[in-house]
Amino acid sequence: MTMTQTVPFRNDIVGSFLRPNRIKDAREAVKESKLTPEELRTIENQEIEKLVEKQAAAGLQSVTDGEFRRSWWHLDFMWGLDGVEKRATESGLKFNGIETRNETASITGKIDFSAHPFLKDFQFLQSIVPEGIMARQAFPSAVQFLYEITKPHNIENTKKHYPNKEELYDDVVQAYKKAFQAFYDAGCRNIQMDEVVWAVLCDKDYRENAADEGIDLEKRAKEYVALNNRILADKPDDLTVTTHVCRGNYRSTWHYSGGYDPVSEELFGNENVDAYYLEFDSDRAGGFEPLQYVSGDKKVVLGLVTSKRPELEKEENVIARIHEASQYVPLNRLCLSPQCGFSSTEEGNELTDEDQWKKLHLIKSISEKVWGK
Repeated sequence: MTMTQTVPFRNDIVGSFLRPNRIKDAREAVKESKLTPEELRTIENQEIEKLVEKQAAAGLQSVTDGEFRRSWWHLDFMWGLDGVEKRATESGLKFNGIETRNETASITGKIDFSAHPFLKDFQFLQSIVPEGIMARQAFPSAVQFLYEITKPHNIENTKKHYPNKEELYDDVVQAYKKAFQAFYDAGCRNIQMDEVVWAVLCDKDYRENAADEGIDLEKRAKEYVALNNRILADKPDDLTVTTHVCRGNYRSTWHYSGGYDPVSEELFGNENVDAYYLEFDSDRAGGFEPLQYVSGDKKVVLGLVTSKRPELEKEENVIARIHEASQYVPLNRLCLSPQCGFSSTEEGNELTDEDQWKKLHLIKSISEKVWGK
């Protein structure tokens, strides 16, 4: 069995990397008016160039800009949409033993996609990627955006601007269709939709609360898949769209717990993506049985190597788990990656730059043992 030549690749990544201190220091300098935004961008460009070189040297066939220009994995993209603004909340999201910064995306008017800053960022990445390597663009899915703007602290404001639910859904769909087309026109052939919302629907506490409130989560899952599929319906044939699901990743902590069972038939069977990047690095993600519902020839990237801790997994244990997963999805449709990025927010996980590259070298070594070079 040989290495795959299409996205996703046998040894792969989710997207974000630890922010270099040089970028962190430069950002603080901008806040203190000691550095201009233009000077910050020059520094970011230089650090992204170094990162792309390191990714290529590590044998990655699909690379990202490490999300070096972002503060969050999701909110920065949402803030770039028309009719959306950055807004503070009373408190942050409570992870396991820690609380995030208190920021959200809030509706100010009609939602649309036009002059989004991520386009310029992608164009820079595309310009520096070596020949034969693919530049990947990741951003939160339409479902994740919808989830954010309908949270308890946002719902009334969203209803003020969109009293009609169908109009809201229609505008979100059109904005995302424009986004997909804009990145495609910029040369992007691999878009990754990040979706923590599926882990929310699998979380035991969330499901119990929803039941108490009479919320039909099965119906909601169907609505979410239908929303994504409306966006994917007209995508170009040579644009590969994948999705990533994790249970929260903030300074090496987590927020949600529960296997994929509650959403597996709908998400794996009916969402029209090309592949799933799935968290499987802990018992909180459950077993591989839900993978039996992965339909068609879709691929699954097993997130068996954690990005939360510096300790290296044992090769033989990871290989055994890959073969266990192959009972439900054929081995030639499986790949390997970390369970999430190393820095879903600018704070980063609790490991070092050296640690993250050791993880990626381990993944490459394992992939060659399982699938060949």
